Amino acid sequence: MDGGQQYNPRTVEEVFRDFKGRRAGLIKALTTDVEEFYQQCDPEKENLCLYGFPSEQWEVNLPAEEVPPELPEPALGINFARDGMQEKDWLSLVAVHSDAWLLSVAFYFGARFGFDRADRRKLFNMINDLPTIFDVVSGTAKKQSKDKSSMSNHSSTKSKSNSKVTQHGSESQPKYSRPQPKDEDEDGLDEDDEQGETLCGACGENYASDEFWICCDICEIWFHGKCVKITPARAEHIKQYKCPSCSNNKRTRP
Repeated sequence: MDGGQQYNPRTVEEVFRDFKGRRAGLIKALTTDVEEFYQQCDPEKENLCLYGFPSEQWEVNLPAEEVPPELPEPALGINFARDGMQEKDWLSLVAVHSDAWLLSVAFYFGARFGFDRADRRKLFNMINDLPTIFDVVSGTAKKQSKDKSSMSNHSSTKSKSNSKVTQHGSESQPKYSRPQPKDEDEDGLDEDDEQGETLCGACGENYASDEFWICCDICEIWFHGKCVKITPARAEHIKQYKCPSCSNNKRTRP
């Protein structure tokens, strides 16, 4: 159950990087890959767990056989509750247990490698700056990001709206490339201040100038292209982009 190359993070930064990789994998399972995840969690199968790996991949599998396990184990038997509750509620429940598992793994490494009080506080603060998986799955992270955006004045909103017109002059294509900053002289804020407030609606991380972003035309939330599996080339051919959450809102499961 290594999901790739095994390693033992020994510093706060390494543990946090491990945390972020596992978290990204779990978020993929519960958002962009939710159909595949749902199908794999067959209630007729044995006790299943959802694993996230440092490589940003996920896996539904049986729990580790060794006792005690090499790492803390995620919640057991997530598949049994699948058909007994609303899908949204079930996904939220899995998300909560996944958050608890991520923390247990991170602080397991901290205990194993002797993190002192300052290291533990630093690690917690780094983790706490990210939205929880539950926040992302339930839409709380998107709401918080949208609330931040709504605090900008009308000219900033207009600037983001105008980004829908691409370099080819087409107004039918979605907003992409990157979130648009406010004018440098507006309210005394520079470009970095505005960009620092823009969070990805999927992973909750801040804007970075070297990454491709795309904006949902329905909820107006920005996403890393890699988080929603959209490349710059593919974005060129999308007339109206809908993020996974907005797409799932129109999907009903029998």
